[in-house]
Amino acid sequence: MNILTRTFFVLLLGSLSSAFARADDAYAETIRVFKAAGESSKFFDKSYGYAVFPTVGKGGLVIGGARGKGKVYARGAYVGDSVMTQLSVGFQLGGQAFSQIVFFQDKRALDEFTGTGFEFSAHASAVAITAGASASAGTTGASAGASGGKHDASTVATDFYKGMAIFTVAKGGLMYEFSVAGQKFDFTPAGRR
Repeated sequence: MNILTRTFFVLLLGSLSSAFARADDAYAETIRVFKAAGESSKFFDKSYGYAVFPTVGKGGLVIGGARGKGKVYARGAYVGDSVMTQLSVGFQLGGQAFSQIVFFQDKRALDEFTGTGFEFSAHASAVAITAGASASAGTTGASAGASGGKHDASTVATDFYKGMAIFTVAKGGLMYEFSVAGQKFDFTPAGRR
């Protein structure tokens, strides 16, 4: 019985560490995509920090929503986790997945983001990183389709707006929408899960 219990716990720990390694790989891969995608790559050098969301799932039929889990970094060091939720109202049909990164120009912008229940208004917008097919995602609502390939992604020039810059890259799916939406972020500091 004792050997069976030990074997169970060894297998459980092994599967958990494997799951954590896959999750870390998703974050590392998403960061690589944004570092290789034209204009967004420049923000890594000129930003105080960033929040990266490897997969945000989005769907809607008149009323829509999106949700994704992310990690927040300051000066290259992990500082905590964030959950993004979005609610949208308007004409919309379908579902899609995308990656998102939010760059913070300075410590003030990071502190604002990591404060209690930070929200982007419906007027904030993201630069959609595309590779071939049409792809657009943002807090203002738009139409979106599958990206041609995340490794071929490129961006257009942009700059910080109120201390933050947002980029997205479509991962798949198809969504038609003309809606108003806002994003809300909840932050949990590292070590407080």
